[in-house]
Amino acid sequence: MLYHLFDIHHAFMTPARLTAEMTRNAWANPNNPLSYTPLGRTIAAGAELFERSTRKFAKPEFGLKTTQIDGRTVDVLEHIVSERPFCNLIHFRRMERRDDPRVLIVAPMSGHYATLLRGTVEALLPHHDVYITDWKDARQVPLAEGRFDLDSYIAYVREFLTLLGPDVHVVAVRQPAVPVFAAVALMEADEDPNTPLSMTLMGGPIDTRVSKTAVTELAEERPLSWFEKTVVSPVPFYYPGAHRRVYPGFLQLSGFMSMNLDRHVGSHVEFYNHLVQGDGESAERHRDFYDEYLAVMDMDADFYLQTVETVFQKHALPKGEMTWKDPLSGRVHRVDPSAIRKTALLTIEGELDDISAHGQTTAAHVIATNLPAEKQFHHFQENVGHYGIFNGSRWRTLIMPRIRHFMRAHDSKRDPIPSDDLKKIPDIAPTHWDVRVHGIDAVRARSAKAKKSEKTAEAAE
Repeated sequence: MLYHLFDIHHAFMTPARLTAEMTRNAWANPNNPLSYTPLGRTIAAGAELFERSTRKFAKPEFGLKTTQIDGRTVDVLEHIVSERPFCNLIHFRRMERRDDPRVLIVAPMSGHYATLLRGTVEALLPHHDVYITDWKDARQVPLAEGRFDLDSYIAYVREFLTLLGPDVHVVAVRQPAVPVFAAVALMEADEDPNTPLSMTLMGGPIDTRVSKTAVTELAEERPLSWFEKTVVSPVPFYYPGAHRRVYPGFLQLSGFMSMNLDRHVGSHVEFYNHLVQGDGESAERHRDFYDEYLAVMDMDADFYLQTVETVFQKHALPKGEMTWKDPLSGRVHRVDPSAIRKTALLTIEGELDDISAHGQTTAAHVIATNLPAEKQFHHFQENVGHYGIFNGSRWRTLIMPRIRHFMRAHDSKRDPIPSDDLKKIPDIAPTHWDVRVHGIDAVRARSAKAKKSEKTAEAAE
């Protein structure tokens, strides 16, 4: 019913939205002399703000047609190399022969489309052969395609890693840190020859007990039944995924916005002022950001609920209690973090991250007990939040070069580390990254404290 009410409201607003769009077009038309007056710009600005506030934003395109390699412009062809019911594996093929490290970017399935990582892909393209998981909107997947849950997610990651072969590097951005870590542990336990050379986890909730955020506290305070009753809704009959239970994108977006409501309101006020002042460049930057940010997708309810329970309530992975049910065979396997012995591990965290706070991702090193110290690295980036670790200037100049260095250092088939990296970042030598020297003891202490508190709570109950 909730989904139907949302669509009815959107349909009800259509006449007003179309009127606002026509008003904006008329008063912003350069052939209209009044468009250059304060009155014209004010009317056009108000109309555009209303139209954008009541619009549904479609899935954006990656739009990465070219990249710069050694100062030359090289064409990039985006094509699907594997099409699955819930995800397409996209390859950004550079029209030039290069033997660069192959990288699988596992995008989050957490409301936004994979295009949110456009900046991530763009920065990696000059020196990497890039693939990305492009998750599909659950409301567009027919019910006949079956269910999709956390086990399915892990199966997809394993399938794509197998498809790409043994010399691939995997990068998990945000939420997929847990399923990617689990997939690598399972592959190592099976002695799978396609186990990746390296694994980079960026701002992911490996152990949410280490440091609390508003997200983790909500998940821990509410029973799973509350989430199922409050945010899960069937897809209306007029969509391809009719009757599939989902966590609707519009509800996810309301949650995103409410966490930083003052900032979003202020941003829209600034947008209005930029339009009135005729500052087209600033207004366009606002449009570009919010065209992406406001484009959301539905998430299969099975995946959402299993993730909440496994990652945020039971903390199954750091406790060593996580299991994976193979969707094909039906067999249940224990996810053993200590099985990771060969895949090099890099964790990245942001100082201002209020979603996956400091220590949650680094905890991967605590549970990878059999991974040699020389294969474990961590980077803590100051003055960046949750999105800044994979997008923006600090990502391009401070974080991405470290990832590039890390991958090449653990890929014997590739060229040496680019000298430009060493020039830009003097402290890039591995000894400066070793998590066992820089911060891992503190993470271990926090993890131990979380476990002690948990045991105390259990005893009290």
